[in-house]
Amino acid sequence: MSDACAEVVVTLVARDRRQVVSDLVALTKPRVVVMVLVTTLVGYDVGLTGSADYLRMIHLLIGTLLAASGTLALNQYWERDVDARMDRTRTRPLPTGRLQPLEALLLGVALTMLGTAYLAALVGAVVALVIAATAILYLFAYTPLKRRSPLCTLVGGCRRAPARAGWAAARGDVALGAWVLFGILFLWQLPHTLSIARLYREDYARAGVRLLPVVDPNGASTERQILLACVGLLAVSLLPAVIGWTGPLYLAGALALGLAFAGVGIGQALAPSARSARRVLLVSLFYLPLLLGLMAFDRI
Repeated sequence: MSDACAEVVVTLVARDRRQVVSDLVALTKPRVVVMVLVTTLVGYDVGLTGSADYLRMIHLLIGTLLAASGTLALNQYWERDVDARMDRTRTRPLPTGRLQPLEALLLGVALTMLGTAYLAALVGAVVALVIAATAILYLFAYTPLKRRSPLCTLVGGCRRAPARAGWAAARGDVALGAWVLFGILFLWQLPHTLSIARLYREDYARAGVRLLPVVDPNGASTERQILLACVGLLAVSLLPAVIGWTGPLYLAGALALGLAFAGVGIGQALAPSARSARRVLLVSLFYLPLLLGLMAFDRI
C-alpha cells in the first residue's frame, strides 16, 4: 500500500465514522442524483414499446446511480479550490478539510467505473457508452470550461443524457425519442442554471467561474438567453404529444407549464431583479418533475 493510501486509511479510522459516511454521501450530491434517476426512469418508460422489464429497469437505475454518484464526486474533487472561494459551497466536505482530496478521487473513480461496468454487463453497451460519454463531457469539458467561457452553460446542457440512457435501455438505440427528451432537458437547464448564476453572480465572480451573468455586466444577454430558452422549451415540450407518445392530458399540462415558465422568463427579461430571478429558479424546480410526471402518466 502506498504512503498516500495508508494516510487515507489512518485518517478515516481517526474520525467519527458517521461524519465520514455523511461526508462521502454529500460528495455524490444526492439531490442531483435523484433527478438523474427520475429522468432516466422517464426515458425508459417513454421508450417502451411493450411491457416493462422490471429487472432490467432496476439494473439501469443501480448502474446509473453508481456512475452519476461517482461523476459528481469527481466534480467536487476537481472544483474543491473553486468551492473554497464561494459562500454557497465553502462548507462542503473538501473545502472544510473534513475529507481529503484523495478520498474523493478514489471514491469518484471507483463508483464511476463500477457503474459503467455494471451497465455494460447487465443493461447493454449502448447505455454504458451514453453514461460514460456523459461523465467524460461533464468532467473534461464542462468543468474546466466554467473557468474559461460562458459557453460552459451550453456545453453543460449536453450532460443531460440520462433520459437518453433510459431510452436506450428500453429500445437499444438513441433515436428521435431520445433526442426529444434531451432537447427538453437541455432547454430547461438554461434558465435554471442562469437564474442561479444571476443570484450568486458575485460568488461566482470571486471564484473565477465565468458563467454568463458574471461576464455580462448589464444582464442583457443573460435575460435574453433565459427568455429564448423558456420559449424554446414551450415548443419542444409539446413534441411528445405531437408525435403521438402522449395524450391530451400531457398536451394540456405541458402547455400550461410551458406558458407559466415562459411568463416568468418574460418577467425577468422586462424587469430584471434578484426577486424575478429567484422566481425563475423556483418555477424551474417545479416545472421539470411535473412535466416528466405527466409524460410518464399520460404515455399512450
